[in-house]
This record gives sequence, C-alpha cells and structure tokens, in this order.
Amino acid sequence: MAYFINDECISCGACEAECPVSAISAGDGKYVIDDSLCIDCGACNGVCPVGAPQPK
Repeated sequence: MAYFINDECISCGACEAECPVSAISAGDGKYVIDDSLCIDCGACNGVCPVGAPQPK
C-alpha cells in the first residue's frame, strides 16, 4: 500500500530527500508521491515535521 501526502504538507522537502526510491517530488503547493514507485517503507512519515505522509 503506497503512501500519500495530505494537505498538512508545508513543502519543507524533508520527505523528498529521505525517500529511498525517489517517489516523492514537488507538486502544486505540496509534495506528491508516485504510487507506482512507492514501496510503503514509511521513511517519509518518519521525517515529516507535520506528519503529512500517510498510508492509503
């Protein structure tokens, strides 16, 4: 199950740098996760200061 980034995202970029498979990129107003690349590791959630990455 892939993660997604909710509207709490503050666009700090911490999650993008932490993703081991480069599934996260800057989107329009918040970061986004590519479902086809996400390996459900949760690394993004562990570094996010606001807990925006969540499992689907």
